[in-house]
Amino acid sequence: MAGVGLSATDAPRVAVWRDVRILRGALQVGFVVGVVALGVWLVSNLTTNLDRLGIRSDFEFLGAPAGFRILGSDFEASGTIREALIVGITNSIRVAVIGMILALLLGIVVGVARLSQNWLIARVASGFVELLRNVPPLVLVIVFYQVTLEVLPRIQDAAVSNGFLFSNRGVWIPWVTLGEGSRTYLAVLLAGLAAAIVVARARRARFERTGEPARAGLLATATFLVVAGVGWLVLDPPITPSLPVLDGRLVEGGASLYPEYLSLLLAMVLYTASFIAEIVRGSIQAVPKGQTEAADALGLSPGQRLRQVTLPQALRIAAPATGNEFLNLTKNVSLGVAVGYAELLRVAQTATGNGQPAPQSLSLVLLGYLTLSIIISLVVNVANRRLQLVER
Repeated sequence: MAGVGLSATDAPRVAVWRDVRILRGALQVGFVVGVVALGVWLVSNLTTNLDRLGIRSDFEFLGAPAGFRILGSDFEASGTIREALIVGITNSIRVAVIGMILALLLGIVVGVARLSQNWLIARVASGFVELLRNVPPLVLVIVFYQVTLEVLPRIQDAAVSNGFLFSNRGVWIPWVTLGEGSRTYLAVLLAGLAAAIVVARARRARFERTGEPARAGLLATATFLVVAGVGWLVLDPPITPSLPVLDGRLVEGGASLYPEYLSLLLAMVLYTASFIAEIVRGSIQAVPKGQTEAADALGLSPGQRLRQVTLPQALRIAAPATGNEFLNLTKNVSLGVAVGYAELLRVAQTATGNGQPAPQSLSLVLLGYLTLSIIISLVVNVANRRLQLVER
C-alpha cells in the first residue's frame, strides 16, 4: 500500500516562541517601543528640570528682542531672536553653497594635477593634498583668521590693487549696484537663457538630420549676449559696477569679506578640496583603460581626451563620494563659532548667553543643520540617479 503524503495543513506547526517571523517582528516592535519610551522619558525629564529651575520650555522667546547685533548684516539689537536665527542660517548657507562650488572646482583641478606627467605639478598637488587633509579643519580656521588679522595691513594703510582692497578688517571686492530695473533685467536674462537653450537644441537637431556643423554652443552664446545687450540698453543700465574706495578708516562701495567669513570660507574650501582631489584622482584611474586607448585611436589630443572622455566618466564615479564631502563641509561650517562668525550655532550661543533658554535654542540649531544636510542629500541623490548609465 502506497504511503500517504502529508498535506500542508497536516505539517507540524512551529511553536510561537520558536517562529522566526514572529520573533523578528516582536523584536522590531520592542525596539520601536523602547526608543519611543526613551524619548518620552528624556522629554519628561527635561521639562521637569526646566520647571524646577524656572526656565520656560516653550518657544515664545523667539519673539523677544535679541539684544545684540550681527556683524556683516543689517541686523540690529532691536530685532527678534527669530530674525537673528534666520540671519544665522543664512550665513551658514552662504559659506556652504559658495564653499561647495569652489571646493569642487579646486578639487577637480588638483585631482587632475596629481596625475600630471609634469613632475613639479604632480608633487605640488600631492603636497597640497597631504598637507591639508591631515590638519584638523578647526586649526585651519583659526590659522587663517590669525593670518588675516596679523599679516594684512591696518585699515588706514589698506592695500588697493585692481579694484580689490586688503586690510585686517577684511577684503573688499568689486561688486555691482542694482538699479530700479534690476528685476526686469533679471527676467530678460532668464528669457535670453531660455532662448539660448532653444537655439542649441534646434542646432543639434539640425545636425542630426543633415550632418551640417551644429555650432550649438557658439550660436547659443551669441543669442544670450544679444538678448542681454538689448535689455541692458533698453533698461538704462539696471546694474552698475561698484568698486571699493577707502575714505580715511571707512570703505565705501564694493562687497566686504570680513575676517571671520573669509577665514572660515578659505578653511572649508581648502580642506574639502583636498578630499575631493583624491576622489577625482581615484575616479580617473577607475575609468577603463580601453576608453583612453579608444580616444588615442580617434586622434584626440590629451586635453580633448581628458575633457571629452576621461573626466565625464570619472565625475560620474566620483559623484556619490563628493556628495558626502559636501555634507561634511556643510556641517563643518559650525566651526565658525571659534572665530566669532555669526553662523547658526554662534547666534544661538549668543542668544543663550543673553538669558534665552539653551535647550530650545540648541534644538533649533540641530534642526537647522539637519534640514540643510537632508536637502543636500536629496540633491546629491537626484544628481546620482541622473548620472547613472542606463543599461539594458
